[in-house]
Amino acid sequence: MEDNPLWYRDAVFYEVPVKSFYDSTGDGFGDFNGLRLKLPYLHDLGVDCLWLLPFYKSPMKDDGYDISDFYTIQPDYGTMDDFKAFIKDAHDLGIRVIADLVLNHVSDQNAWFIEAKKSRNSPKRDWFVWSDTDQKYKDARIIFIDTELSNWTWEPTSKQYYWHRFYSHQPDLNYDNPEVREEIKNVIRYWLSIGLDGFRCDAVPYLYEREGTSCENLPETHAYFKEIRKMINEEFPGCILLAEANQWPTDAKEYFGNGDEFHMAFNFPLMPRMFISLAKENGYPIVNIINQTLDIPENCDWCIFLRNHDELTLEMVTDDERDTMYQEYAKLPKMRLNLGIRRRLAPLVDNDRATLELLNALIFSLPGSPIIYYGDEIGMGDNIYLGDRNGVRTPMQWSHDRNAGFSMVDSEQLYSPVITNPNYNYESINVESELRLNSSLLNWMKKMLRVRKNYSKLLGRGKIRFIEQKNRRVLVYVREFEDQRMLCIYNLSRRPTYVELNLPEFKGLKPLEAITKAPFPRIGDLPYFFTLSPRSFFWLNLTVPDQDDERDFDD
Repeated sequence: MEDNPLWYRDAVFYEVPVKSFYDSTGDGFGDFNGLRLKLPYLHDLGVDCLWLLPFYKSPMKDDGYDISDFYTIQPDYGTMDDFKAFIKDAHDLGIRVIADLVLNHVSDQNAWFIEAKKSRNSPKRDWFVWSDTDQKYKDARIIFIDTELSNWTWEPTSKQYYWHRFYSHQPDLNYDNPEVREEIKNVIRYWLSIGLDGFRCDAVPYLYEREGTSCENLPETHAYFKEIRKMINEEFPGCILLAEANQWPTDAKEYFGNGDEFHMAFNFPLMPRMFISLAKENGYPIVNIINQTLDIPENCDWCIFLRNHDELTLEMVTDDERDTMYQEYAKLPKMRLNLGIRRRLAPLVDNDRATLELLNALIFSLPGSPIIYYGDEIGMGDNIYLGDRNGVRTPMQWSHDRNAGFSMVDSEQLYSPVITNPNYNYESINVESELRLNSSLLNWMKKMLRVRKNYSKLLGRGKIRFIEQKNRRVLVYVREFEDQRMLCIYNLSRRPTYVELNLPEFKGLKPLEAITKAPFPRIGDLPYFFTLSPRSFFWLNLTVPDQDDERDFDD
């Protein structure tokens, strides 16, 4: 692997659940051997790092986020030898691997909790948070408002309530207990020593509880993650921590510390505002939120994304913005969950190709490292009639063969049905078909990732400067890194439009369209004029022309 301590700033990430990608054993579940067999596809796509959803032993009431044993692989996914072979092959292809680490809670079937609830005198009792009343910590919000009425659940054996910020079958760990803090460090050491390159840390704001607070973003939480970061820096240099902190910008930025806490954090504030900008045909929501999320330590970065395995969360937007999102992207109540929208990317935008391209171009060119959700590179659909968030977690569509080429079992044995909706049917929306079609979304994504790799330092680490102009439907910014400059222009509306740009600081430079290398006229004293088709964009590499290059239109 390349020795680049800031590799994550230049990387393209790919989120993949092991069970959803490829079944090599014929039991209806994807597995590590299947994921290993598909690594060449991911390498060819242009992926630098995989993010694996939880693969630890679990009763699977919450798709693996309810862990019953942190040190054991879920049997459906294979063996430890399968896992090690997968890691080795990924590294041989230059692909790093990070995995979900669920720190906040465990399954109620975890041995720690089973022991803790036996008696109030149990040695593991203080590994969890207990109370004789359910009236403590009343200022903490309920996160899963569609299913949970309280953050406390009664435990009849020892006759006390236990605390949980998520489902009632997921008791929270007590991080005031030094034994818990040390045990989680041991879990981290265990998996990094086997070969993982880091962790996406789940639900990080909620580790501690304090009366009179929201029980989120507490100083104790930040202090503990700084301990973990120090341990990783010393024992596993080159490995990273990625924070899932769904918070307003000020609180989200705090998880970088002074460059001594998380290496990366998801840019939750930005994600919904890209969709809001499209709905309103106005670049202001993006400009405003980017300006609020800038100025982070040089050794840190945002992860930017359009969709993932959860609902498109709308907790950290205003009521008006949430209404806009529901009206535009989730007209049916069935499409909504908690305070969010449970849809994949393609159905969110009515499978409009221009919009899909524009949104992906945004996350490939805005500050941060982009994350692609498995299947979104081929435009997979969803199934809103499956329970909870399972509608966006269906089997990867590899071919038009039975079960979308995911598995050879009888279809009723699959962990989830494949997508058969006529607009997104696996017989047409699949990897094999799209690889054969030059104009497919998959081949477009491969091309764009190659282009991004050519400008990885510029787009991964460069500064951003928004260019003011009069057309609110057009978003314009410049990315700058050392002597590289790229002008990015986006038409956010469904109509053709134009934009006039005053670019005196770039006078004499020659724009080259970054994807095709097509030349544009040199920038001069007069305003530079662009016409844009609906939901279209330009990436223009601003270059110094050769002295004898006067052939702007000859190529």
